[in-house]
Amino acid sequence: MSTQLLVDALARDSQLLMIECPSNPAAILNLIKREQAQVAVISAKLGESSSGGFDLIREIRTQAPTTRVIVLLDASERTAVIEAFRAGAQGVFCRTEPFRLLSKCIQCVHQGQVWANANEFQYVIDALAKPPLADFHANGGTLLSAREIDVVRCVAEGLTNREIAQRLKLTEHTVKNYLFRIFDKLGVSSRVEVVLYALGNGGPRPVAPPANRRQQPVPVASRNAAPMPVTIRKTAN
Repeated sequence: MSTQLLVDALARDSQLLMIECPSNPAAILNLIKREQAQVAVISAKLGESSSGGFDLIREIRTQAPTTRVIVLLDASERTAVIEAFRAGAQGVFCRTEPFRLLSKCIQCVHQGQVWANANEFQYVIDALAKPPLADFHANGGTLLSAREIDVVRCVAEGLTNREIAQRLKLTEHTVKNYLFRIFDKLGVSSRVEVVLYALGNGGPRPVAPPANRRQQPVPVASRNAAPMPVTIRKTAN
């Protein structure tokens, strides 16, 4: 219903030719490839996975590289904005912004510009100023999920579990569960080893996950956040 309302509203702009789209990621990708869409507006929250929208954007960038992508956000949060551009988006648009600006956003992105407000660009600039994390890929797949990488970034900043929970809007219990899974996937047993691995400073390499590992996280003093770099071509006013 939300998609249909959005399509109907944007269709009133004579400069836009709208293609109604299903909410299934696979169907969206097939439609974009078949219709050779010039711009795709993709919700960050798509499908059952919290990173479904970002995963789809990566697929679009790989299989339909001429299609430019705008990510529709429920809130203009640092993590979501950086993840959107890291996935390959050319613009981000928050649902709290005036709807009339969405048409302008689409047209600007179609013209090769990058769309984001001043705060969102500052998030990206801050990310560019910090060292990149290690590449969390193994055997052709992604070693850590997007959310687990978010947790690793927070750990690299030296945040406590409570601070991580507040930043990512999770419970402390959920953060602990993420840390246990990260430990298992990376084959490490402490937060210090996670940071060493993430920053590429000689930390252990991934091994097969041991069964039912439940180590107690150890505090780390490092404050070096490590988002991946994002290329910005042009700022839209």
